Amino acid sequence: MLILTRKVGEAIAIDERITVRVLEVKGGQVKLGVEAPAQVTVHREEVLAKIAEVNRQAAAQEATDLDRVARLMAADKGSKGSEAVTRR
Repeated sequence: MLILTRKVGEAIAIDERITVRVLEVKGGQVKLGVEAPAQVTVHREEVLAKIAEVNRQAAAQEATDLDRVARLMAADKGSKGSEAVTRR
C-alpha cells in the first residue's frame, strides 16, 4: 500500500488518467474529488462490496434457473416423445 500525505488542494495522479484531489478536511472526514474518464467506474468501497454481493447472488440464482429450465425442457421432450407415439 502506498501511503501519501496531501494538503487541501493537492492531488495524486493514477495512471495519467485519474486524479484524486483533497477538497476539504473537516473534523474526522476528508472530502475527495475524483477525475476519471467516463468509462472508469468510481465507487465508494462499501458500494462496490454491495454490487459484488448482488452480482454473486444473481449468478447463483441464474445457475439455479438454468438447471430448472433444463429439467423442464428434458421433461417436456420426454412427454412429447410419448405423445407422438400415441397420436394418429
